[in-house]
Amino acid sequence: MKRIGILTAGGDTPALNATIYGAVEQANALGINVFGLLRGYAGLLTDDVPHVHLNPLFTSIPELDPCLGGTLIGSSRTYIDPDSDKIDIVRNSLGRLKLDGLICIGGDGTINGMQPIAEFTQCVLAPKTIDNDLGLNYLGEPNEWVRRPGDDGEGSEDVRIRSRDRMNLEDIINYATPGYATAVFVVAQCVRRLRTTAESHRRIGIVEVMGRQSGYIALGAAYGQPDVILIPEVPVDFDLLEQRVRQIYDLQHHVLIVVGEGAKTADGRDLGAATPTYDPAGNIRYSGAADALQKILQDRIEPEFFNRARSHEPATAAYFTRKVGHTQRGGRPILFDRFHASQLGGKAVRLLVNGENNAVATLQYSRANGLDVSSISANKLRNQWGEIHPRCVHPSMYDSHRMQTSEFGEEYLKPIFTNAIGRDDIEFLRAELFSPGNLSTPYQSVNTDVRKRVRYL
Repeated sequence: MKRIGILTAGGDTPALNATIYGAVEQANALGINVFGLLRGYAGLLTDDVPHVHLNPLFTSIPELDPCLGGTLIGSSRTYIDPDSDKIDIVRNSLGRLKLDGLICIGGDGTINGMQPIAEFTQCVLAPKTIDNDLGLNYLGEPNEWVRRPGDDGEGSEDVRIRSRDRMNLEDIINYATPGYATAVFVVAQCVRRLRTTAESHRRIGIVEVMGRQSGYIALGAAYGQPDVILIPEVPVDFDLLEQRVRQIYDLQHHVLIVVGEGAKTADGRDLGAATPTYDPAGNIRYSGAADALQKILQDRIEPEFFNRARSHEPATAAYFTRKVGHTQRGGRPILFDRFHASQLGGKAVRLLVNGENNAVATLQYSRANGLDVSSISANKLRNQWGEIHPRCVHPSMYDSHRMQTSEFGEEYLKPIFTNAIGRDDIEFLRAELFSPGNLSTPYQSVNTDVRKRVRYL
């Protein structure tokens, strides 16, 4: 193993550069050259295959900063269809680069896109996703899926028949993905800041967070102490929600609700709008869950309900919605993400050196040892039809009556977020954000310097 490639695919997360850094540092120790492939799988489909030598003379280039959010080698949502001629282009590009192995950094879409490449070259995955949906709640989870005819009589759909009502923390395959902790850090701050606005103006605030059909970010938002949390895995009971909102508003004259973007109604429909993407994992793009929820509450709660707390103001102004949006996936990673992302990057290199193929570096938890890196065959994540489904929040982690994180859910979150923020994170905020130099110095993009290092075939 002398030359390996590394790429970042899918949406950006704060911990991508940290993962690349960990991989390159491990490669430096082993005397392996690492080439960053620009813009993920899209770079392999380009005739001149743009790439960057990340460790000339086995020394990491200075632009590779684990504290920098995003990815210095760029990303895209271009994936490889095994049934098209694109796979031959990828095979040719990897051959021209003379690579002995490939590290793909990504989530469920990236690992699905990696499957056809693993048929002809050694590939491993280093996980990342703010959604925390890459992994399993327990090892047998992929075998719980059954395939049924579609509701319209055409095609088919996969339906889960859950076999376990309870689970153990030590059963979880890939306990947390790099990027998740920073996303929750941002959301918790947003919730606390929006709380004071709702409190001051006697309003009902509805905050929509990312996660697609997985509710881990909404679950972690409990650190911001919202009054109600709604996750996609549990359909919204609107009668119970109305009752809770009325009770809480009567008590404190405001309510703050966090809703996952993929929240669903009792009949399985998406609460907000959903549009398809070309992601091979079958993911869809959600929007509008918070707005839909506001309309439902407005229809159910009579305007007179607000008279005592908001006299002389229209009832329609008693609500506001906010989407945290891409703020969750950008910016500097906190300590938890930086440290564990670099560990997983290093593990990915060791997997290649040890001859592993189509394997995933994972973060495992045990009460005796805490969090540590391991690995699993990607095949273990696939159902009997070869598909990898996003991991969802297990029902035992959520209290559907209280509409809050359950006690077990709290136990899950503690190993991730206790001491997740380092002293250097706080020092960065103190020293860097309001540095006087920021007023007069333009933003210095890493893209500008990396472009000077790009090579072409």
